[in-house]
Amino acid sequence: MARSGSDVLKRNLIRTDKEDMTDQAKPVDLVLEGGGVKGIGLLGAVLTLVDAGYHFPRVAGTSAGAIVASLIAAYQKDGRDLHGLREVMDTVDYTKFADGPVIARLTGALGQGVEALLHEGAHSGGYLVDWLGAELAKANVVTFADLAISDQDDPDSSLASYQRYSLVVHASDVSRRALVRLPWDYPQYGLQADRQRVVDAVRASMSIPFYFRPVQIETATGTATWVDGGLLSNFPITVFDRTDAKPPRWDTWGIKLSGQPSPAPDHPVKTALGIAITCAETLTSGWNRYHLQEEGVDQRTIFVDTLGIAATDFQLDVQTRQRLFTSGQEAARKFLDRQPRQVPPTS
Repeated sequence: MARSGSDVLKRNLIRTDKEDMTDQAKPVDLVLEGGGVKGIGLLGAVLTLVDAGYHFPRVAGTSAGAIVASLIAAYQKDGRDLHGLREVMDTVDYTKFADGPVIARLTGALGQGVEALLHEGAHSGGYLVDWLGAELAKANVVTFADLAISDQDDPDSSLASYQRYSLVVHASDVSRRALVRLPWDYPQYGLQADRQRVVDAVRASMSIPFYFRPVQIETATGTATWVDGGLLSNFPITVFDRTDAKPPRWDTWGIKLSGQPSPAPDHPVKTALGIAITCAETLTSGWNRYHLQEEGVDQRTIFVDTLGIAATDFQLDVQTRQRLFTSGQEAARKFLDRQPRQVPPTS
């Protein structure tokens, strides 16, 4: 019988360091980068960490990273085995993410372009809401209230009371030109965080500009438009870092779906359309990757080789999905091999 979510969360949060070093699961906060269909690689890395004895008190993500992060948070809250997410991701019909009117599907790129002009995005994102909403509900998670962490369960956190949730989803507000961290920033829009649906936050986070329609949020002063969080923070690795100058109780590790830079031929971008497209791609990719090493971020980051697959390649076959999953597993194993070995205390 599965333990209740509150019991599991409390047990995971209040472990002592000695317990973590022996036979208890080790806590690590996770930050998952966006990358569309390449998110399968994230799950391969996560399950490898689980097999190595880790659990995740808090998880943050952007776009595809937000999808995987929400499922991790929900499964842990409900006391479920995270390995069950493998079947969940394997049974997704990725082709339905690229939904839309029949005319757009029949006319290909031209029809999608017309839809993008008429509706601010070629695809509605409705399938994501239906599929993910149902999967979260199976784990008894609907609103952010279901993922709240009480002050009693985690008394030594440096996060403010309004930040006490096991999940943080990142979106970009192009109306206010600001990064939105959900559920933390809902009050900025006159909304009560606990009442907001988790799936709606994820839907906003994965609104790739021009590809998916943005999410419109009604406010006291008008309407705010939210799009893909990768526009402003595709890899928010510092989101859980302590702000009170105390040492961290445990690590925060990131999983990136864009590898470390390697030598490759440079090609000029000349046309106006080409510049517009590559600007959008740059904003939602690893634009800050040159600075990861000098800032020490790469020391706590798992880099997953995504095999040159595009974020919006929703026609992935079974073999390619498996290759992505395996790539995530291999990346996590290499990362763990570099970690210092913990020696249990002697009696």
